[in-house]
Amino acid sequence: MKKKNLINNSRREFLRNSAVAATGFFIVPRHVLGRGFVAPSDKLNIASIGVGGKGQSDIAEFAKSPKANIAFLCDVDERQAAASFKRFTDAKRYKDWREMLDKEHNSIDAVSVSTPDNVHAVAAFAAMQLGKHVYVQKPLTHDIYEARMLTEAAKRYKVVTQMGNQGASGDGVRQMQEWYKAGIIGDATALYIWTNRPVWPQGNGYPTTKDEIPKELDWDLWLGPAQVTDYHKEFVPFSWRGFWAFGTGALGDMGCHLIDPVFKTVGLGYPTEVECSQVSIYEKMWTPDYFPESCPAASSIKLKFPGKDGKPDVKMYWMDGGIRPERPDELLPDDVFGDKDGSGGALIIGTKGKMMCGTYGSDPKLIPLSRNNEVNVPKTLARVPEGHYVQWVNACIAGYGKMEVSSPFDYAGPLTETILMGNLALRSWNVKNGRNWPGRKKLLWDAPNMKITNFDEANQFVKREYRKGWEPKW
Repeated sequence: MKKKNLINNSRREFLRNSAVAATGFFIVPRHVLGRGFVAPSDKLNIASIGVGGKGQSDIAEFAKSPKANIAFLCDVDERQAAASFKRFTDAKRYKDWREMLDKEHNSIDAVSVSTPDNVHAVAAFAAMQLGKHVYVQKPLTHDIYEARMLTEAAKRYKVVTQMGNQGASGDGVRQMQEWYKAGIIGDATALYIWTNRPVWPQGNGYPTTKDEIPKELDWDLWLGPAQVTDYHKEFVPFSWRGFWAFGTGALGDMGCHLIDPVFKTVGLGYPTEVECSQVSIYEKMWTPDYFPESCPAASSIKLKFPGKDGKPDVKMYWMDGGIRPERPDELLPDDVFGDKDGSGGALIIGTKGKMMCGTYGSDPKLIPLSRNNEVNVPKTLARVPEGHYVQWVNACIAGYGKMEVSSPFDYAGPLTETILMGNLALRSWNVKNGRNWPGRKKLLWDAPNMKITNFDEANQFVKREYRKGWEPKW
């Protein structure tokens, strides 16, 4: 990339004023400039890739910090980006994030990526190579290999990283960790996580027709590293989640919000085996159709994690599409199980008891509920009153290694790999020899080498092929 010495006006003014001060003409104490003043040198210039939908709310959260400057906005769809363009009028606009990084890298401190899943890793990695701090929406990446590469890149380039699973900064997951560390439920043996997702079309294949591309949308840039596909209005702006080329399905969409609390509480690492079952919309109608390009309408996944330090193995059960685990016997018929609206939740079963929470680790409870009035565990973990987004802004300004964040890539990477391991099993379901292959067997995972050891055909889903011209330089 060509480097151009582009410095924004605020920094240029700051440097000029600093030079004057250095000559002894005047020095103005910060307090004279007014309460809440933030010097330009303390500002974080953020470039946002994907500023509609979730991206719109992401940059609005960053902007709550007086230290955050939304300096650049990049989006391929003017319709989705309109609200952000209207709010941040001083931000410079781009359609192609590659052009933005090439031209503006000297003026960018940090990059936020809120695109469809298939673009996450390639955009984030390009920014990290330039030494930019990155905030990346969940799931961190589209496939397992990408998650490993971003985890390693964060250390190599020494940048502050955060995945966008905002529940990781909530009080709920910290309370669960404190309960677990205090031995309230003993050692975990089984984890149950469930969601009502997908709430978008899945399991019914690609549209059979194509639509006219809206003039406000650059479809080629929207596809990014995905292979060329005809435009269909079903893809944009939301239902791309249900297609493997662009999204990661119900598991990718909600796994980082629901699995994170139990993953962090129990202290899990990489799984060693996975098996699954799934159903498409057409299977529910008893027809034999199967659509390998579409995520399933409902699925059930089981992963196994080896016990550490003499503790028992842990089995994790994921359920989506309306499938739910059995209610614990200790709960009364009308007691809330997971989220109050029934949309999802997580349950940890230990050798001495049980605990549960809702999505994002919300409303954690010991089971039976009477235990919550009997147990008093002191707070030992720092809370994050500033929230997930401002925490990252502050850490970026402080510099690499100076402040903790709740979901750095050395944690978010293995979490994402676990989630995508479930997707690998789902995608391997019908890859060979009929409908139940390899659903009739479990897949064995060699995590250090990122390889399924007993079904080689499944390894094609560890790392995808990128469209020519979009290949990241790992």
